[in-house]
Amino acid sequence: MSSSLDAKLGAALRSRDERQIRRRLSDPDADAGLVDFHTNDYLSLSHSPDLRARFLSKLHVAPEILGSGGSRLLVNGHAHSALEARLANFFGSPTALLFNSGFDANVGFFSCIPQPGDVVVLDEYIHASVHDGVRSSRARDAQFTFEHNCLTSLGDVLLRLLHARPGLSTGENSLFVAVESLYSMDGTVAPLSQIVEMLETLLPNGNGYLVVDEAHATGIYGPNGKGLVAMLGLEHRVLARLHTFGKALAGSGAVILTSTLIRDYMLNYSRSLIYTTSLSHANIVSVDCSFDLLEDGTAKKLSSHLLQLSTHFLDTLRTLMQTHVIPAHLLSLPSHLSAPPAVEPIALLAPVFAYLPAPIIPVFTSHPRPLSAYLRAKGMNARPITWPTVPKGRDRIRVCLHYGNSRLEVEDLARAMVEWAREQIGQQRMIDSRLPHQEVLVQSKL
Repeated sequence: MSSSLDAKLGAALRSRDERQIRRRLSDPDADAGLVDFHTNDYLSLSHSPDLRARFLSKLHVAPEILGSGGSRLLVNGHAHSALEARLANFFGSPTALLFNSGFDANVGFFSCIPQPGDVVVLDEYIHASVHDGVRSSRARDAQFTFEHNCLTSLGDVLLRLLHARPGLSTGENSLFVAVESLYSMDGTVAPLSQIVEMLETLLPNGNGYLVVDEAHATGIYGPNGKGLVAMLGLEHRVLARLHTFGKALAGSGAVILTSTLIRDYMLNYSRSLIYTTSLSHANIVSVDCSFDLLEDGTAKKLSSHLLQLSTHFLDTLRTLMQTHVIPAHLLSLPSHLSAPPAVEPIALLAPVFAYLPAPIIPVFTSHPRPLSAYLRAKGMNARPITWPTVPKGRDRIRVCLHYGNSRLEVEDLARAMVEWAREQIGQQRMIDSRLPHQEVLVQSKL
């Protein structure tokens, strides 16, 4: 017998079926053998013989491998403590604190650091984990958003808040701005330098803080893959940085880089840290090996090739779309990618990024699922992304490129996308050509 709970849950899922937005796990057997254009394994380290050999070698001599024994507050293993010290030194941070995931780290930070009377301002495209953290915080009723990467919008929000909340002007209360350095769905880059300068100008008492999620930039940008904050020399002007290990580094877990005071506070109040078993020793060994490859320059070579592939894919796709006059509703690129860069990516340390290639490339389409299915039939795995993951009207195929992709593979991907679009155009023309004839037949029957 079906309960009322079953009925409500089933109705919600059927609603998602009808709107074609129901999420399901993919079939790992069906994915086998497809060219990877969907994972976050940007540097292809999960398939690196060098990383695998280092990992097995360190496991062989590690005093502890399985489990971790419990929460960090119960069992602070030597491996965990040593990795935090290494990461603090590597990133040039006063201290570092490990979390089980980037989601846990964001929730842990934003749920406990903002205090009563404080304000949190979020880029509208910030990760869901930040929203969840703020909703659990004592600033839950004081969160505001600004238009994605729009300095004018951010400035307007800050000025309104300064006018409405005297405690921000006096320095009694704090204002936190949360952004991602590289956005996971759009491949856009936050104007970090300008945001820092805006906060320092509008809140001269030092109570304006920037928090940067570097999850998708780790290992790809900056000196030895330290991220965009380090590339811009902003390490000491940013309150906290989040780096994750499960994307370009082929590991698991995350670290928050921040002050000693904030670290100590999170040890006492961050529930996603306190009330969970910490990363296993094997996880710690894996991450340690990945940072070996960052420090010895291996990752820099991999990321250089990766970003060249990104530029080549975009050049190929833009040329094909222009040649075949593909309508924007079938295939289009976001504004920051719709035309070749006016300059080479040489001014990366300038206040404004003129152009920065990225491994994440959104290709907008009104038919993301049919296009994804077409690509799968061609042996390529590029996933559809729809609302509610992205805003309505911004459906897409999110292309994730990797060091392990070849130039031929990315060319094939671009060609397959355009071939699909041309087939859609042909089918629509065929339908349109039949309409007058069908109308005549209907009229004759009448």
